[in-house]
Amino acid sequence: MRKTKKGEMRRELDRIDCSILRALQQNGRISFVELGEKVGLSTSPCLEHVRRLEQAGYIKEYTAILDPKLLDSGLLVYVEISLKYTTPDIFELFGAAVRDIPQVLECHLVSGDFDFLLKVRITDVATYRKLLGEILHRLPGVRDSKSYVVMEEVKETLSLEVPDSAST
Repeated sequence: MRKTKKGEMRRELDRIDCSILRALQQNGRISFVELGEKVGLSTSPCLEHVRRLEQAGYIKEYTAILDPKLLDSGLLVYVEISLKYTTPDIFELFGAAVRDIPQVLECHLVSGDFDFLLKVRITDVATYRKLLGEILHRLPGVRDSKSYVVMEEVKETLSLEVPDSAST
């Protein structure tokens, strides 16, 4: 066990845990029989490891990764948003409002020359222009924005690097 930044106790990952996390990132639908074979465990102990990893928060959720082009959301745009500091809670107001916009896949409060970085998936440039003018620029506190249209997606992954074990 080790302490986290919040002072909570978190269980150390062993070699098996790390192997399970890597395998589940590659295929979240793998059966426990197959997963156990991959990591050298029988089904029941493998299931126990996965449940402990879920309960400890290492595994947040399971999801399907969809092809945006097949769903008419092939245009990827990153948007820098700068806010006017009109109220002390402007960051919270903006964050709450942006959570309700389905085309915004990610929203990050960042340091630097602007306040938020958004990742947006949309049909085409005309639709993005409408989203920008009618929705994004009307969010609480928005002063201005800068858009970056992605010409080619070179690498996109949700997989994290998992060490051989937490002690290394």
